[in-house]
Amino acid sequence: MMYIILAFITGAMVILSMVINSSLGKKIGVFQGTFINYVVGLIGTSIMLLIMEGGINISFDKLHGVPAWAYLGGAIGVIVVSVSNVIIPKIPTIYSTLLIFIGQIATGILIDYLTVNVVSKGKILGSILILGGLLYNFYVDKQELISE
Repeated sequence: MMYIILAFITGAMVILSMVINSSLGKKIGVFQGTFINYVVGLIGTSIMLLIMEGGINISFDKLHGVPAWAYLGGAIGVIVVSVSNVIIPKIPTIYSTLLIFIGQIATGILIDYLTVNVVSKGKILGSILILGGLLYNFYVDKQELISE
C-alpha cells in the first residue's frame, strides 16, 4: 500500500514539477530553465547522497559494467524538461497531463512487447478509453468556446 501512495504522490509531483519548470522557462528561457532545473537537481541529489549514503562515493568499477544505453536517461530527461517547458504554457495542464500519460502507456506497452513479447489487452483498452475521454473533452471544450 505504501508503494501505491508513493506512486500517487510521485505522479502529482511530476505534474507540479513540470508546471514550475515551465514557469521558470517562460521567465528565463527554455534551455536556461532546463539547465537551472538540472543544477538544482544535482545539488538536491548530492545532499541526499551525503545524508542517506554517507557521501558521494562513485565506484568507477561499477560504471564500466553498465551498458552505454543506460546513460541516456539524463539526456532524455533534458529533452523531456525542455519540451515540457514549451508545451505546458500552451496547452491546459489537464490536456498535457493526459497526453503525456497516453504517451507513457503506449511506450510501456511497446517496451513490454519488445522485452517480454506480452501485450496486455486491458492496457490497450484502457489507453483507448483514456484517449476517447480526452478527445471527448476536447470536443466539449470546443463547443463551449463556439457557444460563447
